[in-house]
Amino acid sequence: MPETTPGTTQSPAAADWALDPADADACERLARTLCTDEHDQVDHPEWVARARDAWEDLPLPLRRAVRRFRRHSGPRGTLVIGGLPVDQAALPATPSVPGSVQRRATVPAAVLTMVACGLGEPLAYRAEKSGALVQDVVPVPGQESFHGNAGSVPLSFHTENGFHPHPPDYVIFLCLRADHDRIAGMRVAGIRQALPLLTPASRQTLFAPEFITTPPPSFGTGTGPDAAAAASEPDVEPRPVLSGAVEDPDIRMAQLVTTPLTPRAAAALTEFGRACEATARTLRLNPGDLVVIDNRVTVHGRTAFHPRYDGADRWLQRTYVTTDLRRSRDHRPNDGHVLAR
Repeated sequence: MPETTPGTTQSPAAADWALDPADADACERLARTLCTDEHDQVDHPEWVARARDAWEDLPLPLRRAVRRFRRHSGPRGTLVIGGLPVDQAALPATPSVPGSVQRRATVPAAVLTMVACGLGEPLAYRAEKSGALVQDVVPVPGQESFHGNAGSVPLSFHTENGFHPHPPDYVIFLCLRADHDRIAGMRVAGIRQALPLLTPASRQTLFAPEFITTPPPSFGTGTGPDAAAAASEPDVEPRPVLSGAVEDPDIRMAQLVTTPLTPRAAAALTEFGRACEATARTLRLNPGDLVVIDNRVTVHGRTAFHPRYDGADRWLQRTYVTTDLRRSRDHRPNDGHVLAR
């Protein structure tokens, strides 16, 4: 059972704990101060700066939990906080078009961005979702079998953008609407629980540069070429799946687009997948549930669900976070928050 932070209540749902009503109201009032003008734009540097300052005024229990998680993300590498404001009464119909993003400042977008600024700095990729800082994760008609955020079939385990030289350190999701049948589940599995299930030989192999990870379908490149074609591309280099400390490694892997280059790498990747399945946790989110995933040590995926395309389908919003914006300076024009390459 996770430790309860003072000023919170235990939640019976997916959340580890929930904000009490007074703190939730305070959070909503603060978010609304970032949405005072119809011209407020989430992606504008000045708006992000306002959200960064506003983070300091969020209720202490929320800030304390996020700071603790940033220092050490725990055995699961996931933090789920319930009771965040999403302004349900004012929510429009769930978007149903490809590439949907949130450009205009709203209460949910403000909550996401403030928390992102508490963890580090928000980050986006020009090639994905047009470089928006707050992105909609919604089912899209005709893309049911798409292996990405627009689909509704099972989504395999992955870290976000492991192919890129600067993947995000955290991924944050905020649930605005649950699916009709309440069966959609976010699946998470952390290396800290999976690692003990791996054989010494598989651990050693996963630390070897015998894998290629290509961009996911959300970057518009399809489902990853075969290993020989990928290896021939000058900007695609073999990498290990695990790196860093042998007792607490980082992960870069996406089951859909990570290709093992040797027989032992294939066997180790299969064993790693089984370990993730054995230790996975499924989160069925309610509106107002905020999920923070440590993308360095945790993979995530999704169960299948059945969208109706009636304006009330499942709707999450997502933001990426880096703990060191300077690290990617050569990829960000004008020192902005969007990586152009």
